[in-house]
Amino acid sequence: MSQSENAAVRGLMQFLHSSPTAFHAVENLRQMLLAEGFTELPESARWALKPGGAYFTTRNGSSILAFRIGTDLSEPSFSLTASHSDSPCFKIKENAELRVRDRYVQLNTEGYGGMICSTWLDRPLGVAGRVLVRQKTEAGERYETRLLDFGRDLVMIPNVAIHMNRKINDGFTFNKQIDMVPLFGSGKLEKGAFRRMVAAELGVDEADIMGSDLFLYNRMAPTVWGAENEYVSAGCLDDLECAYGTLRGFLRGKHEKSIQVWCCFDNEEVGSGTKQGADSTMLEDVLRRIAGGLGFDDEDYRCMTARSFMLSCDNAHAVHPNHPEKTDATNCTYMNEGIVIKGHAGQKYTSDAVSVALFRGVCEKAGVPVQFFANRSDENGGSTLGNIAMAHVSMNTVDLGLPQLAMHSSYETAGVKDLGYLEEASAAFYSTHFTANGQGCFRAE
Repeated sequence: MSQSENAAVRGLMQFLHSSPTAFHAVENLRQMLLAEGFTELPESARWALKPGGAYFTTRNGSSILAFRIGTDLSEPSFSLTASHSDSPCFKIKENAELRVRDRYVQLNTEGYGGMICSTWLDRPLGVAGRVLVRQKTEAGERYETRLLDFGRDLVMIPNVAIHMNRKINDGFTFNKQIDMVPLFGSGKLEKGAFRRMVAAELGVDEADIMGSDLFLYNRMAPTVWGAENEYVSAGCLDDLECAYGTLRGFLRGKHEKSIQVWCCFDNEEVGSGTKQGADSTMLEDVLRRIAGGLGFDDEDYRCMTARSFMLSCDNAHAVHPNHPEKTDATNCTYMNEGIVIKGHAGQKYTSDAVSVALFRGVCEKAGVPVQFFANRSDENGGSTLGNIAMAHVSMNTVDLGLPQLAMHSSYETAGVKDLGYLEEASAAFYSTHFTANGQGCFRAE
């Protein structure tokens, strides 16, 4: 691992370690943008934009969009990357405590997204998320969002001993309401102990906790490993690795003839159909406000999007060393061998000849290797946020990602070189201005 690779991966590991939930991830990304001089624009206020400006806005505290405006807007277009902030996990229900024979206290949870359940068993888990706290003032009641992370091993989901489940190694179906409920404490705890613990951690009265979105997370720290330190493992690599890598590229790359936009949406793992998801109006709202704020009308906006290009960035499946047969024979990918371009005949991915060609050109100029992924023709694969977002704002889009193992495990693995490839490609992409003549011809400058 080179010195630059080491620095990039160490930065990623620190980011992941401090981002146990989408809310924490977006706050960390927000701080990175503020440190680079970006101006925060609340959605609820009017925006005053100017060429050369750098701005960002958030929604729900779990989605964030940043943009930088060029100074030569004679033929403007948007250059976008999109990733997502959420990962499969377990959410704590409102009435959290469950008692078992007056000897145990569990926390009642439900699954968020399609996780690999077995990876959550027999390991220390933390609790983190956001809490809405009421504050009484002379002007009335104020509701403040507070981030919470107990920062310690708090709960665990114990396996059933093999003596009581002899078929565990022959295949087992986990029931999330029975098998995946975490142990919190002994029956000696008084009723409401968890809620009181939340209040004490935040330094507020229990009665002033008005709402919460709290989740379990894997407490195992990120690590670099392998014979030549070629692999990195951590929770939430899918998709915070892409969010972090594209943001680093966004902060480096710029072109005065375009408007560079960096997006990180929430709720991709549950379909994106929320006010802060890729299937919401958020992207269209922001792009229209940018165009309008710069003096362009609706016709100008439509011309701008027709000239625009987006990279939909969500991690991809590497060939599994134990099961190489799970992937296509020729369109398969390996860690540390470059960015993955994903294609699908049924359009679960947005990549087509146009978007693939444009992105390959960007990567060639940046000296970044690319790989191609397609599902086996007899297997269904997952989808991502590109085609969902494009139902609201249509433009040329390519689906890509970084190769990884154990996607949707609580602890995933990727290659240390690939993060640098994504950063370099993103910087080159944002430094390129794309135009189209409507006759199948495109220009990248």
